[in-house]
Amino acid sequence: MFKKAVISVSDKTGIVDFARGLAEEGYQIISTGGTFKALKEADIPVSYVSEITGFPEILDGRVKTLHPMIHGGILAMDTDEHKRQCVEAGIDLIDLVCVNLYPFRETIAKEQVTFEEAIENIDIGGPTMVRSAAKNHSRVTIVVNPINYEEILSNIREKGSVPLVLRKRLAAEAFAHTAEYDRLIAGYLEGQIDTDVHFPQNLRMFASKVQDLRYGENPQQKAVLYADPEAEKGTLVYGRQLQGKELSYNNWMDMDAAWEIVSEYEDTACVIIKHTNPCGVALGSTVQEAYVRALEADPISAFGGIIAFNRVVDEETAKTIKERFYEVVIAPDFSLRAKEILADKTNLRLFVVGRDECCDTRGWKIRTVNGGFLIQEEDKSTTPILEWEVASEKKPSEDDLAELEFAWKACKHVKSNAIVVSNRRQVIGVGAGQMNRVGSAKIALEQAADETKGAYIASDAFFPFPDSVELAHSHGIKAIVQPGGSVRDKEVIETADKLGMILVFTGRRHFKH
Repeated sequence: MFKKAVISVSDKTGIVDFARGLAEEGYQIISTGGTFKALKEADIPVSYVSEITGFPEILDGRVKTLHPMIHGGILAMDTDEHKRQCVEAGIDLIDLVCVNLYPFRETIAKEQVTFEEAIENIDIGGPTMVRSAAKNHSRVTIVVNPINYEEILSNIREKGSVPLVLRKRLAAEAFAHTAEYDRLIAGYLEGQIDTDVHFPQNLRMFASKVQDLRYGENPQQKAVLYADPEAEKGTLVYGRQLQGKELSYNNWMDMDAAWEIVSEYEDTACVIIKHTNPCGVALGSTVQEAYVRALEADPISAFGGIIAFNRVVDEETAKTIKERFYEVVIAPDFSLRAKEILADKTNLRLFVVGRDECCDTRGWKIRTVNGGFLIQEEDKSTTPILEWEVASEKKPSEDDLAELEFAWKACKHVKSNAIVVSNRRQVIGVGAGQMNRVGSAKIALEQAADETKGAYIASDAFFPFPDSVELAHSHGIKAIVQPGGSVRDKEVIETADKLGMILVFTGRRHFKH
């Protein structure tokens, strides 16, 4: 007896060749709608589903495959009793089901899609067949992904059937496929009625494994990278590694920090990261100048760090980078000559991220805590200069404000308590992660050393006491930007005025824990 296959796919990639291969191996093919038309036009023998069910499509195509002649043929087990019942009912066994579902994700991603359009793109018959076939994988092969077509055909040609171990794997893929489909639909419908669309009552997430990592934070810890399918292709995870060793968990953490900071700047910028904190941030008239100025801030800490650029890395920059040891260099691209120069450093990872592509994420930051998750919105925006409050009597010039904005953007990405000292669009001191703010200020000012005279300070949160202002003045700092909002703001402002310093409040803090 001929074997039977039901084929009904939204994604028609490779389907004609797959169906032709099945037909050549003696499979009778049953199909519907656009798939039937595609196979018919390719001269592949195919029967329309209504020929099998003896029942026409109804309700504008909503009911096609929902029939015992289809589902009985799929769900029947390889037992005498099931076979007897199928014979009595005139049901032929179905051996293979190839189905993928209406493009719900693509539909709801369209601008101005109506609710009615979204509802009509909820597949019912497809998921039902997928789940039926996956449940009965002891006998039936279920295929939901075109990537599996060739492997299935090879097994049928060489062995006459699809082995159980492969059918089991395909069944797991199938249930994952329908689970993700249902997750999307549930999320969409909840978004129509839930006023808090950012954080649904029930968190449903799906992620695809990208790669195993060399190790986690330490060599004894295993780690893996997953991609969020709701993130767009210009994001870091969808970047490309051009060369170098496999990446570790720590590499990815540092890469994320580096890319977020360098993306803050429109002008040509370079960021050097160590342990998720910047040890160098600078602007330059060229990519090479930006790199050299970033390196000058802390060349000792930069050893073994991660570099990020917001411009293409050119030949001259590559030559300069090659002189030192780094783990990763991230950029929108590398010139051909730059790739050739850096190719000699075989362990150095070169990583390309599409800065000019759309790069939206779901807008969440997610962390685990013991027994659960913490989720917050990403701290994307910062207060525009026009909304800053000049709190001191001494007023800043346009250049002062531009410098303070440069420092403020860098400070936003430093672990709290955070202090950044800058001058001439170059970070020259960083105090990160200290238990008190004056401690961070001391570290940043000590690192900046003799460069502090006439320089600028950014603080990620308010100064609770005037002591940090007095410390800054003793090092020659000209201006300070901070959020404001302390109960002692008046004392802090009076101290700045007494010392003749510029003090600006942004009205927004940027803690980073």
